[in-house]
Amino acid sequence: MYTKEKFLEAAKIVKDVTLPTNLIHSEFFSEQTGAEVYLKPENLQRTGAYKVRGAYYKISQMSEEDRAKGLVTASAGNHAQGVAYAAKKFGCRAVICMPTGTPLIKVKRTKALGAEVVLHGDVYDDAYAMAQKLAAEQGLTMVHPFDDFDVSTGQGSIAVEILDELPDADIILASIGGGGLSTGVAVCAKMLKPEIQIIGVEPRKAASMTAALEAGHPVELASAQTIADGTAVKKVGENVFPYARDNIDSVLCVDDEDLVGSFIDMVENHKLIVENSGLLSVSALKQLNLKGKKVVCILSGGNMDVTTMGSMIQNGLIMRDRIFTLSIRVPDKPGQVAKLTTVAADHKANVLRIDHNRWVSPNRAQAVEVTITFESFDADHKKEIINALINAGFTPNEIGVRL
Repeated sequence: MYTKEKFLEAAKIVKDVTLPTNLIHSEFFSEQTGAEVYLKPENLQRTGAYKVRGAYYKISQMSEEDRAKGLVTASAGNHAQGVAYAAKKFGCRAVICMPTGTPLIKVKRTKALGAEVVLHGDVYDDAYAMAQKLAAEQGLTMVHPFDDFDVSTGQGSIAVEILDELPDADIILASIGGGGLSTGVAVCAKMLKPEIQIIGVEPRKAASMTAALEAGHPVELASAQTIADGTAVKKVGENVFPYARDNIDSVLCVDDEDLVGSFIDMVENHKLIVENSGLLSVSALKQLNLKGKKVVCILSGGNMDVTTMGSMIQNGLIMRDRIFTLSIRVPDKPGQVAKLTTVAADHKANVLRIDHNRWVSPNRAQAVEVTITFESFDADHKKEIINALINAGFTPNEIGVRL
């Protein structure tokens, strides 16, 4: 069902709705891996993700009759915006079913593109069940987010662009949710350059492709609870799976905690906002021996609301020991807190918060508790601050960060 001609056709057709996402050479990730690492920033598309490619190509291949019926789909957000944008271009009605926990920014942007949004269920699979129900009841034409050859072919146009720009690429890393992107990219890339290696990456808490490969067929996970909401899919596509199995060279799993660190890396080193599913490719780099290779990481999307961004930044700084909280008991005497903060200031520790609890002990003269949250440069700086406090006569105990 995939052909080289269709991939090349799709690459031309999707130019009507996509922005150029030229490869970005990453000095940061190149230094970390010993490879030449490039980023394919699909997070910079008009809809904030690559999904518009598959949606637009799929709709372009429909008959006028099917378009006139109206379209329906299910999505955690990015495919929703892709279908909404493409439907608007073709003048079609679009009904989008999304999980109730979908980030607000994705819901608002989908509605802003003229689509009707139905919030249903906790994960993508619940929303898809509702989309199937509406398709049957209202005669709408389904635009499946990943288990459709035209949709997956549209996503494969990314591989055409990568190899046009970097024909000597050795490896492409792509995120896996339902399998549409990774399969389309893998099949297309292998048709254009058979020796290229394709690595799929999925969240460990929603490893539906790993489960399918182990079983030899798609299986449904008991749950798919991950911060990578765009790839929180319980079961990979039945149609695309055989092609994924035959063309994706390996599949890696990434922990949610690694995505938090990768978000910090991307913001600080590339000034790019990339959502958690889009970070899977760069998060997997440390699992591989890539020295001397030319590697492309597809940043599949960047639709993240500011509340989530704030949480990612805070948790990322905590994980990297750049924010930490200490509980320190001191005598209830004037000048003790000033002495403590002076030691911290001498070692360039920034105080984010300080609490003084005089009721921690019935003997106030013996001890009161000072809980203080610091900002440090890194783990070594944190150790320096704690050692300085100990040398000054304090006994700090690290506790969970309180902000």
